[in-house]
Amino acid sequence: SSQKNLSSYSEKNIVDMSKKAFAIVVSEWNESVTEALYQGAYDTLRQHGVSKENIVRKDVPGSFELPLAAQWAAENDAVDAVICLGCVIQGETRHFDFICDAVAHGIKDVNLKYNKPVIFGVLTTDNQQQALDRAGGKHGNKGDEAAITAIKMLAIK
Repeated sequence: SSQKNLSSYSEKNIVDMSKKAFAIVVSEWNESVTEALYQGAYDTLRQHGVSKENIVRKDVPGSFELPLAAQWAAENDAVDAVICLGCVIQGETRHFDFICDAVAHGIKDVNLKYNKPVIFGVLTTDNQQQALDRAGGKHGNKGDEAAITAIKMLAIK
């Protein structure tokens, strides 16, 4: 993504979302980053016709908890898509690898189990600055990208 602004996207396959409902699951860990991701996702959904009432936010302690909260959201038939937002920053131990792997697989599994879009909007960066650059900084906002991905996936179905 260093060569691409995450907030730039093609308008291809953008359809009316006024009747669609979204759950946004947000990790509280690295809150300065995840709040910016949430704002990007929320604003993008609103720009594409999603009403405030059709956007439900659920907070979880960390990124590891995103898949279970996504599953709970996906179980709700009224929810058309789930957007998972988190930020895992590389540390000095292998903890980073285990968390990133578990979250990616967990979110993928919820997609397939519920046959609805469950979007991986989780930053996995080497440092805080890279995360900030992708949460409204010089590389745009991964939250924007996650919301557009949800919209485009709903358009395909």
